[in-house]
Amino acid sequence: MNIEYRKATLENLHEIMSLINSAIIDMNNAGIYQWDEIYPDENTIKQDIEMDDLYIGLIDRRIAVIFVVNSYCDEEYHNGDWLYPDRNYRVIHRLCVHPDFQNKGVGKITMEYIENKLSNENIKSIRLDSFTKNPYAIKLYKKLGYKTVGYADWRMGRFYLMEKCLTDN
Repeated sequence: MNIEYRKATLENLHEIMSLINSAIIDMNNAGIYQWDEIYPDENTIKQDIEMDDLYIGLIDRRIAVIFVVNSYCDEEYHNGDWLYPDRNYRVIHRLCVHPDFQNKGVGKITMEYIENKLSNENIKSIRLDSFTKNPYAIKLYKKLGYKTVGYADWRMGRFYLMEKCLTDN
């Protein structure tokens, strides 16, 4: 599968919000109440774009996946018993595959793209959080070697804090 990754622009905002809204409906239908009209909202996504942290993955000129990578972590991340506390890390936020592209390996391909990109930038580990009631995301992250290092409790419930080492250096 050929996915073209690039930084999002404000011109992509409408399509990104459409993707998010479709994903929310899809998750709700599956009983996964992780996102809603409050989060992630348009202002959050607009800020991600303006901070140059939001990426899109295109398949046949459609946005199939979005994700944010930066060094920001919420205060709740202090609850993590991080495996690599002294290593240079980045955090993945808001990874979302459009429902039309789910169950086709897009999430796995995207995570591998992120890992390779960050490894090439000399980043040593990746941190993320995953909603405890989203079995699809948890399965993906565990299959890719992410380890649970703690928990964070936010408005929508409990999230696993997860981490993966990118190198042995």
